[in-house]
Amino acid sequence: MRRLLLLLLFALGGCEVYTPPFPGEKVRSGESAKNLGDMTPHEVGTAFATVARQVDYAAEQECRARTKGVNCDFLIQIDRNPDAPANAYQSLSRSGRPVITFTRAMLADLENRDELAFVMSHEAAHHIRGHLRRQHENAVSGAIIFAGLATAAGASAGEIAEAQDLGALVGARSYSKEFELEADELGTIITHQSGYSPSIGVLFFNRLPDPGDRFLGTHPSNHDRVKVVHRTIALTPGLN
Repeated sequence: MRRLLLLLLFALGGCEVYTPPFPGEKVRSGESAKNLGDMTPHEVGTAFATVARQVDYAAEQECRARTKGVNCDFLIQIDRNPDAPANAYQSLSRSGRPVITFTRAMLADLENRDELAFVMSHEAAHHIRGHLRRQHENAVSGAIIFAGLATAAGASAGEIAEAQDLGALVGARSYSKEFELEADELGTIITHQSGYSPSIGVLFFNRLPDPGDRFLGTHPSNHDRVKVVHRTIALTPGLN
């Protein structure tokens, strides 16, 4: 359980930082000539840096407006490991700084800057909504409940430890789908505020395998996620 909780709280090392301070520009995605899939690795890095600056600025503003006493100094980076599977995730450094990490395989799956900005904004929204903290609390509660039930049933020390680990897993995943939809909603707003189009960015879901509605699954169906994005666009003036 201790390892599980640490994984929820701390960032992975070995990543390459591409995010200089935001200089104040706001570049529309339509000004870019190439899709990410048509770029050289150097061009992808440059595009990543541009999108990261814009999302970083918008996410920090949204974070400061919606939270109190929360570290809003985002670090956006690319994992140095070229063999890491496709993934983008939000974590915390040991100092509590929010970190957003993309693997190179994940970047290869994104077609354009709008999709990149959408995924990046989604991960920033996880931090603003406090999902890691809430996931940690749910994991602890689940561990306590399952360990208590095992103890009451007369389980051995080893069985209690196993129940505790299972409870932590169940607790951590209890609201994970709701967290994803919350992050999609706020991520839609951040994407727009960053100068990109969430209605284009959400097309990324059309190419993802649909996780469906699996027991203890961590992600909702793609249909539900697209629905949340389009609803947010419709209800928020100026979004497209």
